[in-house]
Amino acid sequence: MKILLVGEYSRLHNSLKEGLQALGHEVILVSTGDHFKKFPSDILLKRRFNSGITKKFKVGIYKIFGIDITSIVLKKQFFSHKEKFKNFDVVQLINESPFSIAANEEKEIISFLRKHNKKLFLLSCGADYSSIKFAFEKKLRYSIFNPLFDGKVSEKDFAPALKYLNPDFKALHNFIFKKMDGVIASDLDYHIPLKGQEKYRGLIPNPINTSLLEQPPFSIDEKIIIFHGINRVNYFKKGNDYFEAALSKIEKKYASKVEIITVESLPYSEYISAYNSAHILLDQVFSYDQGYNALEAMAKGKVVFTGAETEFLECYNLKENEVCINALPDLEYLFQKLEELILNPKQLIEISNNARKFIEREHNYISVAEKYLETWKL
Repeated sequence: MKILLVGEYSRLHNSLKEGLQALGHEVILVSTGDHFKKFPSDILLKRRFNSGITKKFKVGIYKIFGIDITSIVLKKQFFSHKEKFKNFDVVQLINESPFSIAANEEKEIISFLRKHNKKLFLLSCGADYSSIKFAFEKKLRYSIFNPLFDGKVSEKDFAPALKYLNPDFKALHNFIFKKMDGVIASDLDYHIPLKGQEKYRGLIPNPINTSLLEQPPFSIDEKIIIFHGINRVNYFKKGNDYFEAALSKIEKKYASKVEIITVESLPYSEYISAYNSAHILLDQVFSYDQGYNALEAMAKGKVVFTGAETEFLECYNLKENEVCINALPDLEYLFQKLEELILNPKQLIEISNNARKFIEREHNYISVAEKYLETWKL
């Protein structure tokens, strides 16, 4: 098959591409590299007017004319390569807004892709209309909107997520769902809102290329190292404030037993190397399942605090704390879980080994690619 993957978040499409290529398929990936993360693409579209004086110019143009020049420039880049985006058996979008530009520009690009290729599939991955609406209407026990509901942040701070509820992005959602052949969820956080929808093709676990992720020896000779990576833009949505508060307590009580590493907004290649020495990695609080960063860390044998709710345990037939630690928006709970691991380091070794085996069993990039191929044929 000839496959076009459109957009990239957290290396998902790169790993899927590697799995598909291992199975003998021709794959092209086009994306913007996902902002500061700088993921590779076969065709890399560059975002313009996003910093310094040029950003101020862009903001001024938008305020006066209501025009987003970043979106227009990126759309022109896409169409300058338009002959390369035709005659594919399958086109898959990473998200309803795969290039993170204005809805009208996304619609023009997706219209072109629909017209010139055989099948169009959508991934529910990252914020989209279905998941944001479901969470905003408080249909989950907790969600990324807890900080907003609790008054920690304003709606302006949540504008990147709330934009999916605006009329133009709702219209984009409706357009894609009418034109596409199916939608696939990348984990349970997107599966739950999509259940029962007509074109929903089910959950396919994130593909992880473990051949690129070695599991270093897990030894605890001196201090237990805890890694906390912060994306400042998503600080409250990821629950970083809960993690920082818990780490503050841990540091005061167990200064002689732990070392804490904190980094902010690193490119992907630097981020994944920065936590190599860590035993514990703090990922995110407001999720039911693991996102891509957590899965890659688990593949490297890290004990990850992330989403591991009852729904996840039931889906994969696991016990609590077997492959990772369920992170909750509760300071005392997080402190107690960290304390338990610090005082019982043998648990760290057991969870580390289980985590790697789980990724190899459920997230192998080649077997996951096979699941995509089966789904695309429907």
